[in-house]
Amino acid sequence: MPKILLPLLLILLLVRAGRAQELLADVSITTENVTVSDRQLLLQMQNDIRQFLNTRNWTGQTYRPEEKIKCKFFVGLTGIPQTGTYTATVRILTTRPVYGTGYETNVLSFADRGWVFNYSPQNPIDFSENTFVGNLSSLLSYYAYIIIGMDKDSFAKLSGSPYYDRARNILQNAASQSITNEADGGWKDTEPRNRYWLLNNLQDPQLEAFRTAAYAYYRQGLDIFIEKPQDARANIYGGLQNVQTAVVRRPGTLLANSFFTTKSDEIANVYRTSQDPQQKQQVVSLLGEIDPTNTAKYQAIMK
Repeated sequence: MPKILLPLLLILLLVRAGRAQELLADVSITTENVTVSDRQLLLQMQNDIRQFLNTRNWTGQTYRPEEKIKCKFFVGLTGIPQTGTYTATVRILTTRPVYGTGYETNVLSFADRGWVFNYSPQNPIDFSENTFVGNLSSLLSYYAYIIIGMDKDSFAKLSGSPYYDRARNILQNAASQSITNEADGGWKDTEPRNRYWLLNNLQDPQLEAFRTAAYAYYRQGLDIFIEKPQDARANIYGGLQNVQTAVVRRPGTLLANSFFTTKSDEIANVYRTSQDPQQKQQVVSLLGEIDPTNTAKYQAIMK
């Protein structure tokens, strides 16, 4: 190959690799009731986590810059049981653009209070999808696939399934470990609202209506709202009926709690401007049944 072509080929490969990454993650690390004297270590940890999430090719597909999935990881360190080992609570927030607008809608808002991991700035965050390497890379990779799966579900019906399968593989590998200083109960069904149950709900056939609801809500609802607001509201109502189906089958499920924590304000805003009193009454009645915690918020739709 002529030498002149080598630099050009390298540039093309780098451009292609740069475009392939799916996530645009922002990472924030703070301390909660724990003292970390080396602030540079926290900055390095923050940067290493961000780089791990943003520079890996998770799907094998090419994402344009505007297609990258925006997500935020708010990491609050709660303890340092021993040198190099950390406990933390983490909130994950993901968003999705709404077609034809500058508005970004929340897709996932989830608090994981059980992170336990080893970290050293001298060692890279290594990961293998088929074997357990470390809890930090397993946690980050698990959530990368959850985020991608939920984003896919919002654009095409049930298209997130392959990514939930990959998250399941990570969960099973991590759950099988008995490493004392990285013991993490979040990989098992030890608590009712941990990451084990998040994935379990997403893969439960009895709760599949939540995932079809996501497609109706986002792709058939919010994405056409600017051009066809009445059709959009009708489709979103159909999605909420799917949510109702799942809630009736499994009352109090984690996905229901997560969905309404993320979407209740937005749903109220969508229907508050409706000019159809009957539609308003229908949605308020439905929401009062499946999300009674936010009844007052939904009642405001009628005003």
